[in-house]
Amino acid sequence: MPLTPWKSMWETRFPSLREEMDRVFEEFFGEAGFPSLREADWLPAVDVLEREQDIVINMDIPAIDPKEVAITILGDKLTVEGERKRSEEFKEEDYYRAERVHGSFMRSIQLPAEVVGEKAGATYKEGVLTITVPKSRKIAVKEIKVSVRQGEPVPTAGRALKQRRKK
Repeated sequence: MPLTPWKSMWETRFPSLREEMDRVFEEFFGEAGFPSLREADWLPAVDVLEREQDIVINMDIPAIDPKEVAITILGDKLTVEGERKRSEEFKEEDYYRAERVHGSFMRSIQLPAEVVGEKAGATYKEGVLTITVPKSRKIAVKEIKVSVRQGEPVPTAGRALKQRRKK
């Protein structure tokens, strides 16, 4: 007589609840700027630094040709796409251990401030991609002096509406 593995009521009645919860969390946190594996095979580590004049993004992408990396800025969202290719033909039976990740990646990052995307620059050195994006300079708040005549009521929208109703 074959053995049948015991399953709790939770597993039999709600088999896809865990998958559904994983999907909900991934959608929520993916929208909030956290990495989502639905977009790529792997995700490189990222540091985002906000300085007074600019924002600096450092991304670890060793063994990738920088010419094969696409960087786009749309509004306050930066997207970096690329692919790490295997240097030799991969035969699974030849490997004792294979931990390095290969394949395409796409990383979208919500930037902490408004930026001037047209003036962004990038460098690649020793496996680290550094992207520098200048912050947008907002127009300084302009102070306007308003003179109030003494003794006369200042018309407001509420008073003007009441006066129209009386007529």
